[in-house]
Amino acid sequence: MASNLRIVVACKRVVDYAVKIRVNAAGTAVETANVKHSMNPFDEIGTEQAIQIKEAVEKAKGKVDVIAVSCGPSKAQETLRTALAMGADRAIHVETDDDLQPLAVAKLLKAVVEKEKPDIVILGKQAIDDDSNQTGQMLAGLLNWPQATFASKVELAEKAMTVTREVDGGVETIKTSLPAILTTDLRLNVPRYASLPNIMKAKRKPLEKLTIADLGVDVKSRLEILKVTEPPKRQGGKIVESVDELVDKLKNEAKVL
Repeated sequence: MASNLRIVVACKRVVDYAVKIRVNAAGTAVETANVKHSMNPFDEIGTEQAIQIKEAVEKAKGKVDVIAVSCGPSKAQETLRTALAMGADRAIHVETDDDLQPLAVAKLLKAVVEKEKPDIVILGKQAIDDDSNQTGQMLAGLLNWPQATFASKVELAEKAMTVTREVDGGVETIKTSLPAILTTDLRLNVPRYASLPNIMKAKRKPLEKLTIADLGVDVKSRLEILKVTEPPKRQGGKIVESVDELVDKLKNEAKVL
């Protein structure tokens, strides 16, 4: 395993996974006012993986610097403090009220990566608010770095990384040199809960604030959302008396046969 590493981990603030989502009155987006937010679950897994790597390397007398990064409004600092409480060493907040699309986030992360020069950048495979599954791949393309996506297992060696990743019908094991991009899947780990002492310590850890202007990045939207609608309400089921009646209903009413 590498003896000295720097890891950047992306942490997006999203509507909490347990909240029942509603479309806003204008039909332009999901309602976010007065709604509980938390760290994107896949990014939480990514943060846990970065900390596990840190613990393993430092146990072998190495050194790892874990930097949590979030792009978003001032309240995104809460998400970064969560990452710091979990065990990240410091945080960078790119503060903006703009609605950032995946390409814009990838460009902002690229600027941070060029500034910090990490060995690994870890992102969740997707965010649960937009489900785009694009930022990690776009960042790899912008940096011209190798990427290992949908990771379910990660093993590090000197200047290399072996990743087991989930694919249709099974798993695939790949090996890549460092620096590299890693995106995390659900089965990679179970994120830890931040203890109260670590939450208190997180308040004293460094959190650097940057703006889009500081990074000199164009975050202009390339996509326009025309309308957001809720899915149709689910209809109640019907009990049928026989297979023939079931087939008849599937054929003539549901028209799926």
